[in-house]
Amino acid sequence: MAHTGVLRPGFIQLRVLDMQSAVEHYIKRIGLNRVTEGADGRMYLKAADEFDHHSIVLRKADAPGVDLMAFKVLEDSDLDSFEKRIVDYGYAVDHVAAGEQPGIGRRIGFTIASGHRIELYAHAEQSEPKPLTHNPNIWVSEPHGMQANRFDHALLYGPKIEENLDFFTKVLDFRCAERVDTPGGLLAIWLTCGMKAHDIAFVNHAEPNKLHHVSFELENWDSVGHAADILTHFDISIDIGPTRHGITRGQTIYFFDPSGNRDEVFAGGYTYYPDNPTRTWDETQIGKGIFYYERVLNEAFLSVVT
Repeated sequence: MAHTGVLRPGFIQLRVLDMQSAVEHYIKRIGLNRVTEGADGRMYLKAADEFDHHSIVLRKADAPGVDLMAFKVLEDSDLDSFEKRIVDYGYAVDHVAAGEQPGIGRRIGFTIASGHRIELYAHAEQSEPKPLTHNPNIWVSEPHGMQANRFDHALLYGPKIEENLDFFTKVLDFRCAERVDTPGGLLAIWLTCGMKAHDIAFVNHAEPNKLHHVSFELENWDSVGHAADILTHFDISIDIGPTRHGITRGQTIYFFDPSGNRDEVFAGGYTYYPDNPTRTWDETQIGKGIFYYERVLNEAFLSVVT
């Protein structure tokens, strides 16, 4: 999987209230690196284990949340074939010229049923720091903060996630690794375009275009504990954890950036293969599905979004 078509999450653009405190949080605490500042004031960041130009974009705004999430595709020609499939499905597609974000080629964009903007692109320049490819050391620049390896996924809240499921699987060739069904209908889905447990997830929610969290991969469970030490040392607001999910099996801790956007750092999770059946949870075990050790729901975790 992930050798053709949609490869993986590429970048996400977050709204922040104060740029200086946001940059300090994502660089010094989570462990990202500054790539560049755009002429419009947007800041472009990446993890040291990522090749592409950037994976996190911060835009100063009056309210926190998410502007868009972009996925990288293999070939430029894939953009044309996906555009036809998206239009045939019934969604309008717009075009973003190469260079609108530094280092990124042309993009196509569209709004899905939950109100979120999704973009696809094929070309990304590389930027420093990045992994070596000849006699490579494990790392080039000394790890700092929580030592995030990469931007991994996002969980988004909005209505009509049944349509999101239909669209992502039929048009973008994702697969549904896990889902939560309740007597009231489909509550949540975890979608993958590769071999991870999820690359994007959705929870059914009345308000459109909401962000639950943006997630960064760490190396192992010890790294999650190290992240918890950092959060406590710097008095960063913790939502829940360290703990583990039943859904995806990820080991996790959730916390908030200075603007109120929820972040996650996690390790682990199962390997997904395209012939795997969808794992399904129901309302009787949803507490264990979300928080495997506590086995109960946390109302703030479910309801606080930006």
